[in-house]
Amino acid sequence: MEYLQLPHPFPISEIILENATTKTFILDGSLAARPGQFVMAWLPGVDEKPFSLAGAEPIRLTIAAVGPFSEAIHQLKVGDRLWLRGPLGVGYTLPKGASQKILQIGGGYGVAPLLYLAQTALGQGHEVMMVIGARSAAQLLLADAFAELNIPVWQTTEDGSRGLRGRVTEAMAEIFAHPTTRPEAVYACGPTGMLAAVARLGQAEGLPFQLAWEAHMRCGIGLCGSCEVGAGWLTCLDGPVFSFNPVPEAE
Repeated sequence: MEYLQLPHPFPISEIILENATTKTFILDGSLAARPGQFVMAWLPGVDEKPFSLAGAEPIRLTIAAVGPFSEAIHQLKVGDRLWLRGPLGVGYTLPKGASQKILQIGGGYGVAPLLYLAQTALGQGHEVMMVIGARSAAQLLLADAFAELNIPVWQTTEDGSRGLRGRVTEAMAEIFAHPTTRPEAVYACGPTGMLAAVARLGQAEGLPFQLAWEAHMRCGIGLCGSCEVGAGWLTCLDGPVFSFNPVPEAE
């Protein structure tokens, strides 16, 4: 299905419980979307919010219940409808030509769009590695889904309850230090502080990087200005994926 200017209803075909606060909703339909793009999800009479695509054929949204709207989505059942418009924004750009070794880094809920990116990158013949970070083991997201892709996965938790103790930068330093795992490009999605740290390490290592930035969005098409970051960049229109840090003061 092509770009949707107006909300279109999609029936829910499957719901997967990922952890205590997060569910994946698989919808009966597809979108011509790139990894890193997002959709505006709408429930009539409730609200409309942006969500990254965790898959497009079929549509896959991984949603954490963190507020009234996402909690309302969590109440939906198989067969109920969720309305979407999009895909919107700038997605990730994968290397063209010869196969490359790419490192994906996801923190918190930012892991979701990287699943779609990993599947796309593997389909294009690239070698993929994945770092998943969270505060605790209970909050790690989609680790099993990435393992099913047969790619190396590093897990980090701030409390040390699983994988490396610390943040994703701990795993990045380990990966960069070995010639067999050193990547040729870095892709990331997660909290602001994490993205700033990835940008610093990428610059220090001389590696190209792409960051999926998060900001409050209302319209999703660059009209309201609510998602402005840095020096006038609009996350919904110029991003959410940037090949630089649009908020250098976050460094």
